[in-house]
Amino acid sequence: MKILLTGATGYIGRRMIPFLVNDGHYVVCLVRDKSRLELESSLQDKVEVVVGDLNDPQSLECIPKDIEVAYFLVHSMSASKVHFLQMEHSVVLNFINAMEKTSVKQIIYLSGIVNDKNLSRHLFSRMHVEDILRVSPIPTTTLRAAIIIGSGSASFEIIRDLVEKLPVMIAPRWLNTKCQPIAIRNVLYYLSKCPGDERLYDRSFDIGGPDVLSYKQMLLQFAQVRKLKRYILTLPVLSPNLSAQWLRFVTSTSMSLAESLVDSMKNEVIVKHGGLEKLYPQELLSYKESVSKALRRVEDNEVISSWKDAYISGEANPNLQEFLQVPKYGCFIDDKKRVFTRNADDVFENIWTIGGRRGWYAMDPLWKLRGLMDKMVGGVGLRRGRRSQYDLKAGDALDFWRVLVADKPGRRLLLFAEMKVPGEAWLEFEVKENSDGTSEVRQTATFRPKGLLGRLYWYAMVPFHHFIFNGMIDCIVKV
Repeated sequence: MKILLTGATGYIGRRMIPFLVNDGHYVVCLVRDKSRLELESSLQDKVEVVVGDLNDPQSLECIPKDIEVAYFLVHSMSASKVHFLQMEHSVVLNFINAMEKTSVKQIIYLSGIVNDKNLSRHLFSRMHVEDILRVSPIPTTTLRAAIIIGSGSASFEIIRDLVEKLPVMIAPRWLNTKCQPIAIRNVLYYLSKCPGDERLYDRSFDIGGPDVLSYKQMLLQFAQVRKLKRYILTLPVLSPNLSAQWLRFVTSTSMSLAESLVDSMKNEVIVKHGGLEKLYPQELLSYKESVSKALRRVEDNEVISSWKDAYISGEANPNLQEFLQVPKYGCFIDDKKRVFTRNADDVFENIWTIGGRRGWYAMDPLWKLRGLMDKMVGGVGLRRGRRSQYDLKAGDALDFWRVLVADKPGRRLLLFAEMKVPGEAWLEFEVKENSDGTSEVRQTATFRPKGLLGRLYWYAMVPFHHFIFNGMIDCIVKV
């Protein structure tokens, strides 16, 4: 079948591609930024990538007309409170209108479990989207999941941050709310079996794992898997806003996402309207098994996709294409070069593995201080780390940077700053071989200031830049 996959660069969508190809389908991926979807050679003959934005109806004309099944895997969980519902409403209507121009026979939608009466803003929006899809002329299959556990998932990473950083946790009473987590591989299996099954048309199914746990139990069981002793005290006095602020500061989540998560914790998300497990039986992994497998993926640097690489993890402009050309005029530039005789690939490997657990080679305490300062003013800080210590792709989050260009064969890495700064900042690395047998590494920091504050910021940082940038390039060559 010819299948349209929206959200193809997202956490779920990126992992769906090989599942669908292995089942014999031809997949059309709808993306806003083509450079963010890097496909393995084994998938390229069975996957077509088209560029379009569900916020822009005219851009959706690129979708082939012979689509048979379409996955709707997009959401705006971290959008502002003011525009959240309006954005979701507009996006799903644009999607339906575009699908009505094709030969699509089924829409498959991944939602959240919405069985409570007083739903959170996020879950209400999920139900609202489902209602719109249900009344469309195209048969819709909705899978409703609770928390999804897998390497790189938002829930897994936030739980990991809390457990590994805090021996003692003082938490809100919502930590006693019940949840039915499900492993990512179980979700992908269910999603991959839906195309073309008429038994699923115009039906909704709750999906979950075998365990019903409170959020507190999930944290403690995660600690058991990690062989850590943790203590949790729940208090009724912590307000949602205070809880979200605490979650944002301790974990790698953004403030808007933290608010959505805390707001949703008041709702029980337990399977009440199942049935898909009977139509497509599979081994449902327990919560502890899901955590163990996810941790092994992280330790082996085999994380395929991460929620941190989505734009919701920072303050990035979704259209980063406009930042690919680093400006030269009206900017402050710190340009450094070093000539060396070592193997050029070895030196570039040091650049390729920069950040995350390895750090930034020089003055790491200052980098950490800068990350802490960024968190204090609502930025992302250094919390996000890397998806993989040995792999980079365009669109990846890299500490408080976003990867714009990751060209290993061409030995070039271009990063765009997502920390809070009064302007725009780029950091670029290039390694080139010279005709005399030597090689050269070039490290360029570019800052385009915004107003007087931006200029004052740059001049205030110049003394630190001298030590940080010189130390960094020297270590890159010598390490």
